[in-house]
Amino acid sequence: MSLDKILSVRNLKTYFYTNNQCTKAVNGVSFDVKKGKTLCIVGESGCGKSVTAYSIMQLLPKLSRIEEGEIIYHSTNGDIRIDQLSRNGKKMRSLRGEDIAMIFQDPMTALNPVYSIGFQIGENLKYHTRLSNEEIKSKSIELLREMDIPIPDQRVLEFPHQFSGGMRQRAMIAMAMACSPKILIADEPTTALDVTIQAQIFELMDKLKQLHETAIILITHDMGVVTELADDVVVMYMGNIVESGSIEEVLRSPAHPYTKALLNSIPVLGRGKNQEIKPIRGSTPDPLNRPKGCQFMPRCDFSDDKCLTVPLAVELSETHTTRCWYSDKILQDE
Repeated sequence: MSLDKILSVRNLKTYFYTNNQCTKAVNGVSFDVKKGKTLCIVGESGCGKSVTAYSIMQLLPKLSRIEEGEIIYHSTNGDIRIDQLSRNGKKMRSLRGEDIAMIFQDPMTALNPVYSIGFQIGENLKYHTRLSNEEIKSKSIELLREMDIPIPDQRVLEFPHQFSGGMRQRAMIAMAMACSPKILIADEPTTALDVTIQAQIFELMDKLKQLHETAIILITHDMGVVTELADDVVVMYMGNIVESGSIEEVLRSPAHPYTKALLNSIPVLGRGKNQEIKPIRGSTPDPLNRPKGCQFMPRCDFSDDKCLTVPLAVELSETHTTRCWYSDKILQDE
């Protein structure tokens, strides 16, 4: 095991069971998360990004379970198999918040409206540390100050509805960072925020990464965000990883038609209103009625009968992998 790896996911399969049907939300996902680095998991809505995060946190809903695979947390005291831990067991509860923390998509639903921000940050500290009430209050104020929230000693007593959207998300990050976790999972943390506030939140997360050497798993569908923040990228489609590698490899040499299509759908500043933006044709298939073979085949410009067979993983370099029969053709088509 490489010393810089903090989390390893191997062949993860998470399935949902509803109305006597099985949805393979995550279907054989593997990746590594490195210390002090940002791994971006990117893809359209419904491709399994958030389910992957909830699997790592053991926060899956009742009618779902991890069917196969390994989630290994490389702690300082040895490897921990998260997938083998009970969802609400003592060991998993001690890992959540202290070693692995998560920032959720919508802070207004994640924060409890009847408790003050300070109380909610303090809950995490009370569970994982032996600090006194006075020390917890001081630490909560310090965390809000670190998040650039003005007048923190006053705002620590306020409630979620008294905070703006951006400030609520900062408070959520303060809660997540309270115990200086080794891994921070951010599930589309800026979805409802304007562009300026988005930039501030990402800048803050990057600062925390440098300061605490925290590994970040950032889940997003915005390739612009990936370009700015990622060290490594995992591209997901229909519960599978179709391409993975360093940010330079994936952006400069996309080897899967889905990655290429995502990049072609981003408008580029400075090219004016006449630039050609190519949307991805069609929509993601019904997960209960999947196409045969390559899942991207119905929307792909390169597909033919060979794609009726699931493509094998192709290693383009030590770190760059894709799953496409025609990766060579796509690379030449740059």
